[in-house]
Amino acid sequence: MIAPDINPIELKVFLNHIYELKKGVRQMVLYTTNKKYEAFAVKRLKSQRIRFVIQEVDSERINLFFGKAECIEAIRVMVKRPLNELTPEEDFILGAMLGYDICAQCKRYCDRKSRKNCVMKNN
Repeated sequence: MIAPDINPIELKVFLNHIYELKKGVRQMVLYTTNKKYEAFAVKRLKSQRIRFVIQEVDSERINLFFGKAECIEAIRVMVKRPLNELTPEEDFILGAMLGYDICAQCKRYCDRKSRKNCVMKNN
């Protein structure tokens, strides 16, 4: 049974991600949600024996990484600060792990490296 303060519509994407993970469509998921859904999400992931890591985004939101054990262990090692503070290399690896379009990831990597190099040259 779903708790009265849980809106199933808002969790539909989360539940679909679990379905895709179980079917092998994805190896890992990054789901950003309101903290009020954290207990529900954790309970569901634990009941399905899915590994996960929670990262606080701000006072209202969390990033919930979940998926295969190898992927989640890599997240534990790599993601120790806000996602917007990842190096271009870490950002590239994360995007690849999440199954993002590899050509788009390559462009993003080059763009981020160019920005970083411009900032370093100006200092």
